[in-house]
Amino acid sequence: MADEYFLLVCDDVPHDVVLSDAGLRVMDVVQVVRRLTGLSLWHSKVLVTRVPAVILTDVPEEDAAAAVSALRDAGAQAETREHPEPDFLEH
Repeated sequence: MADEYFLLVCDDVPHDVVLSDAGLRVMDVVQVVRRLTGLSLWHSKVLVTRVPAVILTDVPEEDAAAAVSALRDAGAQAETREHPEPDFLEH
């Protein structure tokens, strides 16, 4: 029996939210990261200080855009990254 691979095309491609710079208002950004991720204050601060950092993974595009907007409003630089299509090996 031959292996067959199928790529399912969805309307909603998962996105990641990446924090590239915390800016000058670090504690404001920490509070936003805490609200977005549900992490503790300490873990959120550690995540913010280790940039670039992936804040959220595999979220819908609308949620990723809202998270980036919230981070930018707090003074950070953030972006969304779309997951690339997987490469399947042919046998």
